[in-house]
This record gives sequence, structure tokens and C-alpha cells, in this order.
Amino acid sequence: MDFQDTIEKVGKVIDSVGVAIIVVGAVAAAVIALRGLAARRVDVYVDFRRFLGRSILLGLELLVAADIIRTVAVTPTVRSVAVLAGIVLIRTFLSFSIELETTGRWPWEKRPATT
Repeated sequence: MDFQDTIEKVGKVIDSVGVAIIVVGAVAAAVIALRGLAARRVDVYVDFRRFLGRSILLGLELLVAADIIRTVAVTPTVRSVAVLAGIVLIRTFLSFSIELETTGRWPWEKRPATT
């Protein structure tokens, strides 16, 4: 097995972990939401979205990392770098959107002080 094959396998493993985090997070968010509904909590929807959004954000970070590893480690071409840039832009936009929806603030804004 040569270097490029190894890097490709590492990228696929990281991709798989990212997808698994999103899937497990979605299932866990659904289970938590169902328990909240059974307990008649009023903030179930907000908690569901927050938990699901955090799972998606973490999964997206790993998916971007895998793309970067595969593109940079294997001989990069102008086309592969352009495709990576497009993927990173789309995923960054999604991450910012999810962060704004789940926390109510942009990623670069400070968290409110807790008392």
C-alpha cells in the first residue's frame, strides 16, 4: 500500500466518522425529544434543534477535515483545489447557519456572561 492509498483510506475513515456522528446525533436527538414529549416538556423542539444542530456541526467539521486531507496530501491539481474550495465554502455557510439557528448568535460573537 502506497502513501496515496493510505491517505485515501484515512480520508474515508474520517468521512465515515463524520457521517456516523451526524446519524447518531440525529437518532439521539430524536430519542431525547420523544422522552421530552412523553414528559410534556415545553422546550422539546428547541432542545431537539440545538442537539441536532451541534451533531451536524461536528460531523461537518470532520467531513471538511477529510476533504482537506485527501486534497492536500494527494498531488493537488487546480481542479481538485477548486472543488475543495467550493465544498469548504458550502459547508462553512451551513455551519454558520446552523450555529446561528441553534445558539442565536454568530460563531465569532462572545457568549453571554453566566452568573
